[in-house]
Parts: sequence; structure tokens; C-alpha cells
Amino acid sequence: MPKYVIERELPGAGKLSRQELQAISQKSCSVLDELGPQIQWVQSYVTDDKIYCVYIAPDEAMVREHARQGGFPANRVSEVRTMIDPTTAER
Repeated sequence: MPKYVIERELPGAGKLSRQELQAISQKSCSVLDELGPQIQWVQSYVTDDKIYCVYIAPDEAMVREHARQGGFPANRVSEVRTMIDPTTAER
């Protein structure tokens, strides 16, 4: 199943409290429950003004539907074509 990176522009994201992040996470999980097991949230990275999320989903449309139902921005959705890490450098 394809993996996606979602860029969410959220000014002040890095200053969100633990409670605010918990509320966002709970909302996301409730929408995921409604959409079913085809879409999975892997993890997210919070920076100063953006949140980068990794999802597994059958297509971009489902990722965007999750964002729409959750009220989350999805400024850019990019399908991961391949992954590399330090072991990629090995022969």
C-alpha cells in the first residue's frame, strides 16, 4: 500500500501544548476509525510552523478525505516513491 508524506501548514505548531497535541491526535484517530483500516497514521513531526505526517493509504484521495473530515490542512500530499537510509550506502 502506498505511503504518503503530508505537509500541514500550522503557524505556531511548535508551541502547541501537550493537551492541544493530544486533542489533535484524538480527532485524527476518531476520523481514522470512521474511515476504516485502509488508512493508517504512522507518525508525525512537529516543527515551528508545520506538521509533517506519514500515512499509509490506498490513494491520495483518502488522505485528503481524512484531512477534510478532521478539519486539518493538507497543503501538500506527496507519495513516497522509495526510502533510503545509511544502509543504502553499503555495497
